[in-house]
Amino acid sequence: MSFVRSREFALALILAAMLLAAWRLDPRFVHPRAQMLLATHVWELAIVAVPMLLIVLSRGIDLSVGSTVALAGVCLGLAHERGAPPAVAILAALWVGAAAGALNGWCVARWGVHPLIATLATMAAYRGLAEGVTLARPISGYPEAIARWSQVPWPMTLFLLLAGAAAFVLARTVWGRWIVAVGYEERAARFAGIPVDRLKLALYTLSGTCCGLAAVLLVARNNTAKADMGMGLELEAITAVVLGGASIDGGKGKVSGLVLGLALIHFTREFVSWHWKRTELNLVVIGALLVAAVLLERALGSGKGSRRTS
Repeated sequence: MSFVRSREFALALILAAMLLAAWRLDPRFVHPRAQMLLATHVWELAIVAVPMLLIVLSRGIDLSVGSTVALAGVCLGLAHERGAPPAVAILAALWVGAAAGALNGWCVARWGVHPLIATLATMAAYRGLAEGVTLARPISGYPEAIARWSQVPWPMTLFLLLAGAAAFVLARTVWGRWIVAVGYEERAARFAGIPVDRLKLALYTLSGTCCGLAAVLLVARNNTAKADMGMGLELEAITAVVLGGASIDGGKGKVSGLVLGLALIHFTREFVSWHWKRTELNLVVIGALLVAAVLLERALGSGKGSRRTS
């Protein structure tokens, strides 16, 4: 009975209803072959959303993920353009992403800057840096060693490993308990001896590293690196986290809810593009979903007393 009353069950019912409605409007959209093709568009978002969940659980936020993806992606492109082997170019993207995330974590943990302000500033800085180092030109033409990372089953496998690891950490490890404790009440967590600053630095560095990984997948899929790649990714990642039941106030959220939130966003976004051929409506839809998720969270009256993770 607890599952029937859960947020996940409600999301599953909504998703099933939307699938049925889509089938009535256009049966081709729900065909397995079409869904397999469209699924290639969701993995970058999914990989970025997992560490976003952990950051939100700790009562933080990362608005720079889209810009970090762009910066890591163009660094991969520049490394390849200058003759670096594919493995080195990929490592460069991961390193740049990790460094960008670590800078976010340093601003938040060491300097005490509010996460919203810190990552809003780096969102602009990283995007501007990506445009500056490329002079706003695309970098195209990548070898098979890079392009294959966009092919099944690599993106899905990477996401499943990451999501499984996050679920395990939250449910079975002291790090998971620390994340929830910091999100629930940071001052009490400090008094309890939890290394809050180190934890935040680790979470933002993980987010940046995952942005580097998402950049590799995005460059591999599109065969190009551009300074405007990853635009709007932060909005979609935050929407997936909140839609999945995570509290924006920290301390409450589930990986299972995140997966359903991702599925709902992906399905809605792709159906709008498929049926109405209006990709510009995607941001409107995502924004509406985010507002609906926050209003639902408030309506359910979920507060600190009911926070939990699994």
